[in-house]
Order: sequence, then C-alpha cells, then structure tokens
Amino acid sequence: MKFETTSTGLHLRAGQRVGLLGGSFDPPHAGHVNITRQALRRFDLDRVVWLVSPGNPLKPHGPAPLAARLEACRALVHHPKVLVSDAEARLGTRYTARTIAALQGAHPGVHFVWLMGADNLAQFHRWDRWQQIMMALPVGVLARPGDRISARMSRTARVFREAQISPRASKLLAQAEPPAWCFVNVPMLDLSSSAIRARGDWSDT
Repeated sequence: MKFETTSTGLHLRAGQRVGLLGGSFDPPHAGHVNITRQALRRFDLDRVVWLVSPGNPLKPHGPAPLAARLEACRALVHHPKVLVSDAEARLGTRYTARTIAALQGAHPGVHFVWLMGADNLAQFHRWDRWQQIMMALPVGVLARPGDRISARMSRTARVFREAQISPRASKLLAQAEPPAWCFVNVPMLDLSSSAIRARGDWSDT
C-alpha cells in the first residue's frame, strides 16, 4: 500500500475513510479521546485526524501556543488510528471550509468525514460557509450530555433534514454522497476544554 505525504504532513491513501476532528484542543482531554474512539467504531473509520487549529475565528481570545497544544495532544492520545496534525498551520487555513477543500485537493480519493459534537451542530450555521461544508463531505455528529435537543432543533438540522442518515446505517456514512449527516447517541464524558481552562488545571486530562 502506498501512503503519500503532501504539504499537509499527513500519510493517507486513496480509499481510506478518514474522520476529521477539528478544534483548538486547548487543552485536549479525555472527552476528545472518547469521541474519537466512538467515531472510529460507529462510522467505521480507518483513521481519525485531530486537526489542531492555529486559532478559532469564533473565539475572542487566542489559544495556547500551537506547539504546546500539539505536544499535549500527542501525550494524551495513544491509538494507532489517530493522527495529531498541524495541517491547518501548514496549509495556512483557519476556516473549516477552506481546510476541507485543501485536504480534499491534497488527498484525492480519501473519503473524509467531518466529526463534531452535538454542541457544535447547534451553532454550526454560524460557521463560515457552513452550507458549503455540508455539501463538501459527510458529517458525523456525536451527542454530548445536554446538547441533544438543541442540536436536533438547530438550523442546520432543519435545512438538511432530508440528508440525515439513520444511526443504524452509521457505518455507511463515509461512503455516502454529500450532503449526508448522521447523529449518533454515544456514552459521553461530560468534559470541556473551557471548563478545564477555568480550573487552571491540565493535570486531570
């Protein structure tokens, strides 16, 4: 099997089913690991890439230095199918729509799936070119405590209601023609990076 390394720094091959979990990971925690393991299983993925963002345009304050967050992610997650990546910094992209377009251009034939928690689905319509993202690749949504109702009633869920795939068919998501999205309820850890930052403690992650 031939794996190709491009300007993204990722070793991927055509035909692979690859989940993309984006975020600032400031700091990374066990909740990120849990959602990743669930996504691998529920969506039948070959890889999950943690796209550690240089910065989140929706957040008013910048995150910790990228190098520190990458190091923390790599220290936390130890799984042969999980890749921690600085692809956005390499590509010079900060908005998800542009990152996805660049990754798809750099890795033709890879079946990318955008992954997110239900809390992100609830406010997804605020993202830059959100409808373009939904049309670009399948989206896997994993429920988090307290976010199920707002996510199911979100603008994105309403606009793309006809594109929703049943949870029973979740393992087919990566091969689906977009727009396609799947909402799955999974056991979740009630953790957030913002709560950990508020405690000023990374040691429990």
